[in-house]
Amino acid sequence: MALGSLRSGRYLLAAAVLLMALCVSFLAVQRGPAAGALPRLPDGKPDLQGIWQSDGKAAADVQPFVEGGPIPYKPGADAKKRENFTNRAKADPLNSCFMPGVPRIMYLEYPYQIFQTKDHIAITYEWSSVFRLIYTTTRASPHPGVDSWMGDSRGHWEGDTLVVEVIGSNDRSWLDQAGNYHSDKMRVTERYTLADADTIRYEATITDPEIFTRPWKISMPLKRVKNKSRVLEYQCQAEKEEKSGDFEREPRTWYPKK
Repeated sequence: MALGSLRSGRYLLAAAVLLMALCVSFLAVQRGPAAGALPRLPDGKPDLQGIWQSDGKAAADVQPFVEGGPIPYKPGADAKKRENFTNRAKADPLNSCFMPGVPRIMYLEYPYQIFQTKDHIAITYEWSSVFRLIYTTTRASPHPGVDSWMGDSRGHWEGDTLVVEVIGSNDRSWLDQAGNYHSDKMRVTERYTLADADTIRYEATITDPEIFTRPWKISMPLKRVKNKSRVLEYQCQAEKEEKSGDFEREPRTWYPKK
């Protein structure tokens, strides 16, 4: 009787230890990687440096990546989106090799490289050799009221998350190939969080009171590119001209002559 009780007690103890281990593992998954597991710079900030790439799916249509339902267009504003979609073959600014703007450039299928210093974060893109300079030492734009394709980016850290406010975007860029658009009053709040050493959780909140009834957010993973030592170049206008036959093709071409 005593031997049976002893065995039963051991089984119960083993079961309790196993259950505790499972609970700890579950909590670890919910909380994400341990802080010490993330690559960090000497100043303690997460090291975002390297070559990264989206899978490009959001570039076709951001709607599947929107949290909380359909994009909240104001009454009548969605008609312009439908018109853009119908005419997208010619109307999409990217088809004319204009700059994609933010956030669209972050989820094109082309990779980009992040460089990080104390005062700045630079991103160089394969697409047409576009670059962004994110200032982390000041919140104010030196050129208020001046619009551009890529806008003005100001960043700060909230714990281990890089938060970037983008203002000053013109109203000519689109958010995707499906014709989702914005006005020049758009503000984009980006959040870059290392989920692990090879994954950035990217979030972008779009605020534009002229087009949308409320702010809305998209999120997606960015994956580290390990098979490239540098970002190559994709010159949109040159590729477009070569594809259309505007100049004689060379043997090493993206578009072999048929």
